[in-house]
Amino acid sequence: QVQLVESGGGLVQDGGSLRLSCAASGQSLSMYRIGWFRQAPGQEREFVATISWTGGSLDYADSVKGRFTISRENAKNMVYLQMNSLKPEDSAVYYCAAGRPAVVRRTGEYEFWGQGTQVTVSS
Repeated sequence: QVQLVESGGGLVQDGGSLRLSCAASGQSLSMYRIGWFRQAPGQEREFVATISWTGGSLDYADSVKGRFTISRENAKNMVYLQMNSLKPEDSAVYYCAAGRPAVVRRTGEYEFWGQGTQVTVSS
């Protein structure tokens, strides 16, 4: 079992930055990849970024590549999502998730989810 708690969301202006944090706890964390996903009202949950336990395997959605950076601090069981050059279309509830996905961008392959944190980008 893995527990995840997100924090760091808020209201920011177009072009601003935020850093989201995901605190992980539980057993065998090294078995799990951590992903960030987001869901805007009326839309499906979509992949944003993912990172392996070692940090050696990263992947980003095309819409955030070059603007967002995922990282992890294993000693603290923390995963971060640094978001720069934010746009209004980045507004959503952001979730971190843990899993052992065969396809790292596939939402359904992540087993454990946090409660989400709201990000709102004003124009």
